[in-house]
Amino acid sequence: MTDHRPWHGVLVATALPLNDDLSVDYDKYAEHCAWLVENGCDGVVPNGSLGEYQVLTPEERARVVETAVAAIGGQRVMPGVAAYGSAESRRWAEQAGEAGCRAVMLLPPNAYRADERSVLAHYAEVAKAGLPVVAYNNPVDTKVDLVPELLARLHGEGHIRAVKEFSGDVRRAYRIAELAPELDLLIGADDVLLELALAGAKGWVAGYPNALPQASVELYHAAVDGDLDTARDLYRQLHPLLRWDSRVEFVQAIKLSMDLVGRHGGPCRPPRMPLLPEQEAAVRAATEKALAAGLS
Repeated sequence: MTDHRPWHGVLVATALPLNDDLSVDYDKYAEHCAWLVENGCDGVVPNGSLGEYQVLTPEERARVVETAVAAIGGQRVMPGVAAYGSAESRRWAEQAGEAGCRAVMLLPPNAYRADERSVLAHYAEVAKAGLPVVAYNNPVDTKVDLVPELLARLHGEGHIRAVKEFSGDVRRAYRIAELAPELDLLIGADDVLLELALAGAKGWVAGYPNALPQASVELYHAAVDGDLDTARDLYRQLHPLLRWDSRVEFVQAIKLSMDLVGRHGGPCRPPRMPLLPEQEAAVRAATEKALAAGLS
C-alpha cells in the first residue's frame, strides 16, 4: 500500500465478471482482484457503478464485498455503499466493516435532487457506521453537485475524509485544497488523470486498470511523481480508452477491453445494452492499438 489510508494510490473500480446467464462469477472476481494487486494496483472498489451494483440482489452485493476481502484483504477493499435511503447506505457501510473493510465510498442521495441539508444528513448518518467515508461527486449522473464549499463543510463536520471527483472540472482541485486542505482529492474520471494528479491528488478510483493495470499504474505514478515526459507519452497513448470512462457506455467498453486483453469482462445486466457496432469497433481499435504499443 502507498499509505495507511486505504483510499491512497490506484484503487480499481472493479467490473464484475458475469456468466452468459448473467449470474455472478465469484471465482473469476476473486481472481481478478488478486490479479489487479499483483499488477501494481493498491486496492479495489467493488459495488460502484462499474460493478453494476444497482442490478445486484442484496445477497450478491454482500458476497461481492466478502469475495474481494477474502482475495486481497480488507485493507485493500473500499466498497461503494450507495443506496436510495440513508439507513440502507449505513447498513451497507456496517456490512463492509463486518467484512473487514477499512473505508467506504458514498454517493450523495440520488433518488431525487437533494438539497444541502439532505446531503449533510445523509453523510452524517452513514458516518455513524464508524468507517472513514470517501464522498463520490458525480453531478452528471446524480444531479447533486458536491461543490467545494459543500465538501469543505462535510469534511469540517467530520463526515468525510476524501472525495472522488468526477465532475470533470479540474479547476475544483485547487478550490478544494484552499477550503479543506486536509481533505484528500481522488481522481474520479480516467480522462482527467494527468490534470488532477498534477493538482495534488492522493489517489485514483480508476476504471481502465481493469484491462491495462500495469500501464495505468505506471501512468499514475509518473504523473504524481512529476515525471511529465513519461506521463504525457502514456497519457496520449491511453487517452482514446480512458475517455470511455466518462461516457454512458463505460461499463460495456471496459468489459470489452477486458475480454480483448484476455481477461473476462463478460456481458452486462439489463437495462444496459451491448455496444453499438461502431462503438464496439472504436473500443476494439483503441485496445488493439494499446496492446500493439506494448501496453498491458
